Amino acid sequence: MKSLSLFLIGSLLCVSCAKNEKQDEATQSVNIEKEKKAINATIEKETQSFFARDYEAWKSNYAQTDYAFQAWSNDDGTFDSNVGWDDINKQIGKYITDNPEPVSSHPKVERKNMLYKFYGDNVAYLTWDQFNSDKPEKNFHHSKEVRLMEKINGEWKIVCVSAFWDYKNLIPASKLPMIQKIANESRGKNKI
Repeated sequence: MKSLSLFLIGSLLCVSCAKNEKQDEATQSVNIEKEKKAINATIEKETQSFFARDYEAWKSNYAQTDYAFQAWSNDDGTFDSNVGWDDINKQIGKYITDNPEPVSSHPKVERKNMLYKFYGDNVAYLTWDQFNSDKPEKNFHHSKEVRLMEKINGEWKIVCVSAFWDYKNLIPASKLPMIQKIANESRGKNKI
C-alpha cells in the first residue's frame, strides 16, 4: 500500500511538473513576442528619427554608454565607426546638423528575415535584410543589419549598430518583391 501511495504521489508530481513546464513555455513564448515588439519599436523609432534628422528622438533610442558602437559602410567604399556614446553623439550630432533635411532621405524602409537571439532577459542580438528606398521610392538599396540591444531601466536601447549597404546595385521598386523572395531563400549567404 505504501509503495502504491508513493507511486501515486510521484505520478501526480510528474504530471504537475509537466503541466507547469508547458505553462512556463507558453508564458515565455508570449513574453518573447512582447519583447520582440518592444525591440522592433525601438529600432523603427531610431530609423525614422535618423532619416528625418530628428536628433533628440534619435538619441533617445541608444544606450548612452562607453561600450556603445556604430559601424556602417559609405557609398564611396569607406566605412565609419564610433566607439562609446560620446563619439557616437559627436559624429551623428554633426551629421544631422550638417544634413538637416526635413523630409526623410529614405522614406520607405522594409525589414525582412529578422532573427533574434536573447541572452537572458536584458540582452538581444538581431540581424536582418533591410531595403532602403530613395526619396522618390523608385529604387532601393539593400543592407545587412545587425543590432545588439540592452534593456536599461525597463526599455530596450541600441548598444551596437552595424549596417552594410550595397550602394552599387540599386533595386528598382518593381523588382523589390522578387529580390525579397530571393533574400528569404538565401538567408545566411553573402550575396542575394
